[in-house]
Amino acid sequence: MDGSKKNRTVTIIAIAVLILVIIFPGFASTVKAAGPENGWRAQLLFHGRPASLIGPDPLSPSQIIGAYNLNSATGDAGTTIAIVDAYDDPTIANDLATFSSYFGLPAATFVKHKMATTISVNSGWALETSLDVEWAHAIAPQATILLVEAKSNSLTDLLAAVSYATSYTGVKAVSMSWGGSEFSTETSYDSYFNAPGIAFFASSGDNGACVIWPSSSPNVIGVGGTTLNLDSSGAVISETAWSGSGGGVSAYETKPTYQTNYGVTTTKRAVPDVSYDADPNTGVLVYDSTPYQGWSGWWVVGGTSAGAPQWAAIQALGLSATNNNFYQDAASSAYPSYFRDIISGSNGYSAGLGYDLVTGLGSPVTTSFTASVTPDFSLSASPAMLTIGSGSSGTSTITIRSSTDFRTQ
Repeated sequence: MDGSKKNRTVTIIAIAVLILVIIFPGFASTVKAAGPENGWRAQLLFHGRPASLIGPDPLSPSQIIGAYNLNSATGDAGTTIAIVDAYDDPTIANDLATFSSYFGLPAATFVKHKMATTISVNSGWALETSLDVEWAHAIAPQATILLVEAKSNSLTDLLAAVSYATSYTGVKAVSMSWGGSEFSTETSYDSYFNAPGIAFFASSGDNGACVIWPSSSPNVIGVGGTTLNLDSSGAVISETAWSGSGGGVSAYETKPTYQTNYGVTTTKRAVPDVSYDADPNTGVLVYDSTPYQGWSGWWVVGGTSAGAPQWAAIQALGLSATNNNFYQDAASSAYPSYFRDIISGSNGYSAGLGYDLVTGLGSPVTTSFTASVTPDFSLSASPAMLTIGSGSSGTSTITIRSSTDFRTQ
């Protein structure tokens, strides 16, 4: 095809598209939405400053564990936390070892998987990776940390990394400290976050009252942010909503049953579900020797990306951190046993009693989230054992022993 014919063909196609847009105003948005993977890019959700430029000491693992009562009776040995990030962090293994040694943590069982043979290095994502890996290990030090490095921060590459993480034996939690603008076809990708026995955690964003995906997916636990203030002994002085905490009502996702049953009054999926310390002014120490903005070494980092990997670690500790449990527990009279309800502060929406669009149900005060179930009836026996039924063929025998043993035969 000669140049003039090629130009005429391009012109005809352009005119045809223009006519379609004029006749059908929704056509342009439909074309754009048909392939969000071609333009959607995940954004980093952290705020970091070199530690040497900070006055007050940032929070340590022992302080965070104490503030949120994250000492687990069940333990995290035998579980795996998957951290999904983009690009390669070439120094993460050594940085994790430095972090663990500094805080007296056991050496980590660490596995790094690159989704391509060659992945470029991005210094911002390297700092994010250090935050995610080091603090997942800090909260669940016996768990295996699996880092899955996506080839890029595109939708296609990140979801491929998520798929690998969910296929890895032993994974109980997937942390995604990234997100981007909602798009009209996002619901068609929510199935990536549906795997038996695995909980998915995503940061809700750092720009206040707005909603990002994938934290808006009903299959994901959206993690908002707080400002956590401790005294010199480590006791909690206050915990308030952080102004940067992402939150709001999804434009596209259906409100899940767990929110409907709880009594959330929004018409669609509300975000976030839970919260965690995120204010950079009450941030945490992170070690990263891949230079970022001309600095390397110790950083103080905040943002909702700090909460996602630590909530993933809570899932590794108690194997019960799911949205179904969260909302049932919060609806019970034992709400304060599961969450610190954040009732002050704002991101544009105001925090308040119960669920809110800044901090969700609140911050953790346990590693065990087991919804209480009230039985429909109860039976008791006096004397110690009572048998009901003949036990003959076709009948059932119920034996009750001192209200501690209930069995059928």
